[in-house]
Amino acid sequence: MKWADQRHQISDYVQEKIMKTHYLVTLCIALVVGAVLIAVPATAVDVSKEKALVNDSWLTAKTKIALAADGGVKGRQIEVETTGGRVTLRGKVDSDEAKRAAEMITAGLDGVKTVKNDLGVVAPSIRDAVEEKDEAITARVKEQIAKDLHLMKDSRLKDANINVQTHAGVVTLTGEVPDITASAQASWTTWQVPGVKSVKNDLTVKEKA
Repeated sequence: MKWADQRHQISDYVQEKIMKTHYLVTLCIALVVGAVLIAVPATAVDVSKEKALVNDSWLTAKTKIALAADGGVKGRQIEVETTGGRVTLRGKVDSDEAKRAAEMITAGLDGVKTVKNDLGVVAPSIRDAVEEKDEAITARVKEQIAKDLHLMKDSRLKDANINVQTHAGVVTLTGEVPDITASAQASWTTWQVPGVKSVKNDLTVKEKA
């Protein structure tokens, strides 16, 4: 076979791979956004909030895909949350270089306003042990928060929705609570749990009706 023919075949193969990759990325984003649209009630009257939800989900999907495409970052180990165009990265990466790269990749995406990099650096050799310990810490924090909120004997606390995530001993609290007192109590309770290195309180206080 002549070199010109070989080169032509290679070119066709590369173009085919690029087209397939582009199709998969577009499909993934479309599925995510579609799921969000289905989840939003048809009777919703606040169009601006609905639009923001779709935009944030779009950014989250784009960020996950961009990070997953970078072999050095290994984005499948990274959790992405987006609120109002502000992206938060959580999870574990192998090195400081991977942490910086993840932030740069995210910041370079259209629509991203700011990047909060809460990634922890954990060597692959000790990751299994660290993840096992993180799971135990998360379970203890959830249990203790539930007990403490119950002891506060405030009927409004039944509406508290606190999510707990632990990465290399760093506990992040997200969700919604009825007032600032409950938020402070959740932070204090978390600090008392053995194994917790630091606490990041990203709880929001429920708006009064």
